[in-house]
Amino acid sequence: MKKKRLIPVLLLKNGWLVQSREFKFYRNLGNPVDAVKRLNEWVSDELIYLNISKEEVYDIRRDDQNYPNRCSFEEIIADVSKATFMPMTVGGRIGNLNNIEKLLSLGADKVSINSKALEDKKFIEQSAREFGSQCVVVSIDAKIINGKYIVMSQGGSKETLYNPVEWAKTVESLGAGEILLNSIDRDGMKNGYDIDLLAAVSDAVKIPVIACGGVGEWAHFAEALQKTKVDAVAAANIFHYIDQSVYLAKKYLYEEGCNVRPCDLMPA
Repeated sequence: MKKKRLIPVLLLKNGWLVQSREFKFYRNLGNPVDAVKRLNEWVSDELIYLNISKEEVYDIRRDDQNYPNRCSFEEIIADVSKATFMPMTVGGRIGNLNNIEKLLSLGADKVSINSKALEDKKFIEQSAREFGSQCVVVSIDAKIINGKYIVMSQGGSKETLYNPVEWAKTVESLGAGEILLNSIDRDGMKNGYDIDLLAAVSDAVKIPVIACGGVGEWAHFAEALQKTKVDAVAAANIFHYIDQSVYLAKKYLYEEGCNVRPCDLMPA
């Protein structure tokens, strides 16, 4: 049986690694590479690295942390790829096939596309045909508005006409190989995943679904794996503040009977 994955998410905003809450509030956590080294040491299954910058500015305004000041997202990804052996999905501000080709050449294994896919559905099909479905992750940011789930674009700021289940089926039909499903309402709130949202989408498609948004304790990972058909559980904030976080999370899931790979440091 295919193992379920545990995936840290790192968010980059204008050159800094940040913590996010509800896609609105951000806290600076430091340079964009140090966390990658730490997560790599604790045998994360994969890494998702997302550029959430609103503009092309990546100046961290200092170079005294043993990390050179970079001027582009591509330069940062080149640094990140040298610091990790984990499979890496990279996303954010992807608008054409050249962007994808560049990121893959710099070390990304997959790319995550969001707003561009909503603006032009053919872009999913073109990307899958050019680079293979296995490289194409479509990120779906969902929010509850007037009691209904709505897919949002432009970093959660713009409503679309899609609901998450409808859009998930559409991206699957167009060749997406995976879905990253994020609850905007749960982002950074530490109150657990939106289980109803995860169940509805993972039941509706055959491609892997990655759950994201709301993790505040290890039990939230287990709940998503035990109550829904998601193929992976992902989180951002929780992995920044607990030493050995990936190891401890995976150890908890393994002991709870979840179908995850045991860490090398754990008894198989």
